[in-house]
Amino acid sequence: MKKIFSFTKKKKHGTPDNGSVLSAGYDLKDKDLGKIHKAALQADLAKLRQLVKKNDINQLDKDNRTALHIACASGHVEVVQFLVENKAKLNLCDNQNRSALMKAVQGQHERCVSILLENHAEPNVVDVNGNTALHLAANIPSISTAVLLLQHGAEIDAQNKEGFTPLAVAVREDHMEMAEFLLKESADVNSVDQDQRSLLMLAAGNGQISMVKLLLHFDADITLKDAKGLLADNYAAMNGHHPCSLLIIEHGTQKTNGASASHRGQKTKKRTTLAGSSHDVEAGFSLGGPATDKEDFEDNSQSESLSRLSKSAADEWPSSEEEDESALVDKVGAAHILFRAIF
Repeated sequence: MKKIFSFTKKKKHGTPDNGSVLSAGYDLKDKDLGKIHKAALQADLAKLRQLVKKNDINQLDKDNRTALHIACASGHVEVVQFLVENKAKLNLCDNQNRSALMKAVQGQHERCVSILLENHAEPNVVDVNGNTALHLAANIPSISTAVLLLQHGAEIDAQNKEGFTPLAVAVREDHMEMAEFLLKESADVNSVDQDQRSLLMLAAGNGQISMVKLLLHFDADITLKDAKGLLADNYAAMNGHHPCSLLIIEHGTQKTNGASASHRGQKTKKRTTLAGSSHDVEAGFSLGGPATDKEDFEDNSQSESLSRLSKSAADEWPSSEEEDESALVDKVGAAHILFRAIF
């Protein structure tokens, strides 16, 4: 089946670049560096001590990088500590609008991250793509770095230019542990991007069934629609990820059954209370009398029909890739129609 929606893990405008160590550093050439930048790169503390006496510690190179940027990208802890103690500005940004903290996060230099945060570096600076340091940590992923950032005021639901939160980045990259960590830290499970696509749509469209289960466990809203009116189970079905689609539908069925059971329980309680009056006994209503009304029956029949349809669809998925794909769409479509009728 042709995949109509795709959330591939490619580098796109508005999303974090690869958060690996390889991409974290700078492409440095000696001829482009001033003396103070070279000393920071080489971790030459003796040279730095001499240079800061007569040179601006916040001197910028042609790409707007400071010695602190270079030291953080390189992971030179002692140099970072020295520069901070000598009043280096912590929040200056390079040509990508990334601070020294962001370079330390990208390089996974946790001690450098800690030094900067302890000295009040701003954790919510945004780069040219709208990403914060927490977006970059989620993209790596580095839970320990994310912990440090959140402890020092990082915004957990900050959105980049695409509308992606750090949690959305973790979902897109299928970083299960990072996603679970952020959810436990109360990240918004129902955040949407610029096209009103939810995290559940993102995971379902990519066939990430474990991620779908995680999001549903944290009460992801299956009724959210994107800018085109599509649901998360549509994303799954139209990309051929039928187990994800059925999982979402079954989740909706269970919630409906739960709501119906709760509704019936309230009615039973009301009838039980009324059964104690002489008027009710005369009218034939007792605890053992008929308790089913039309509304209860309709609730049950709808839920049971959807459950049977979902089970039937699961049993009838083709065992061969050569089976008519349009028939598959019809089966899932029928389930979707009944699902939306109930909701």
